[in-house]
Amino acid sequence: MKLPWLTPALEPDGPYLSVYLDTTRTDQRAADELASRWAQQRGSLRSAGAPEALLAEVEETVLSPSRVGGRHGRAVLATADQGIVLDRVLPAPPLAESATWSERPLLLPLMQLTQFAVSQLLIEADRSGADLHLRAPENPSIPQSENVLDGDARVDGGHDELHKTGRGGGSQHGWRSDNFEARVEDSWERNAEAVAETVRRLVVRHRPQMVLATGDVRALSLLKDELGPEVLGLLTEIPGGTRGQSLERPSFREAVLEATRAHIARTQRDLAARFTEEQGRGGTSVAGADEVRQALGRGQVEELIFVTGQEPVGIEDLLTTAIRTDAGISALADGVVAIPEGVGALLRWRDGATPSNGLGSMTGDARREHAI
Repeated sequence: MKLPWLTPALEPDGPYLSVYLDTTRTDQRAADELASRWAQQRGSLRSAGAPEALLAEVEETVLSPSRVGGRHGRAVLATADQGIVLDRVLPAPPLAESATWSERPLLLPLMQLTQFAVSQLLIEADRSGADLHLRAPENPSIPQSENVLDGDARVDGGHDELHKTGRGGGSQHGWRSDNFEARVEDSWERNAEAVAETVRRLVVRHRPQMVLATGDVRALSLLKDELGPEVLGLLTEIPGGTRGQSLERPSFREAVLEATRAHIARTQRDLAARFTEEQGRGGTSVAGADEVRQALGRGQVEELIFVTGQEPVGIEDLLTTAIRTDAGISALADGVVAIPEGVGALLRWRDGATPSNGLGSMTGDARREHAI
């Protein structure tokens, strides 16, 4: 996953305030507990030398309700000179709450959640058009829970012959009935074309990882006929939705969550399989902290991969270098794949100077041999 939105946050001079909190607010008790936990963190940060004005600014941010419901967290990076340089609502609470005042920002708690970074374009279709939502509750690169599509958020095809007649009328009226029903079918098709055109344009512009579609069954069928293979490859149908109302229904939100979980699991398996394949054939990948560090130093890394909970000493240096060299970063859940020392990389290229970490080169290091 590319992280261009994070690069500006690394530019100011330190020291940095790095805060990761569980900001879930299911009731007043949870809000009170958050305030209490932050008060403890604030005291520790003050003792470490963090400026009082900066702590006050961060407090106002972390104690302000977000637009995300359910369990979630918050990540804040700040410096004395620049104030808050990063404020992100997280799709889940951090694995461990933390608050530090140090020369460099702490990135690992944020990077551990990259596996949940999923942007989605939701289509609520009926026979007159569709409502469109760019949803990113799990993607920190898009404003949280905001539909940023502006004029593209609603598509109305403009063809208004929408309902077929149920009239009888005998043979003398048959040709009129057939003609009217043909116009209705044509209206549905033209409206589906208008929706499909907008969807294709939005997919090119925003690059969502999932396209979710719900609504009228006939409208969805016509829409799929008009979408190209690029969009269809991203498409997941979610039953039970209605234009303008889907996201208000708990059952629909749960169905979206399940589809998102399935997407995340599939993405994790695919990335693990690609890394394993490259390792097995000595291709464009390396594994182990030293090998990854060397590859990063040469600008070879396309995607830094680490296993959550198995990160090596020095992981913060690797993450920072990856971001500054425009490498992607992906966190794999523990158990998805075994990587020596918990960190590896897919490379942009391999040459004779690329560090080797085939099984033979790891003889004598039992921990790394076992990881292979």
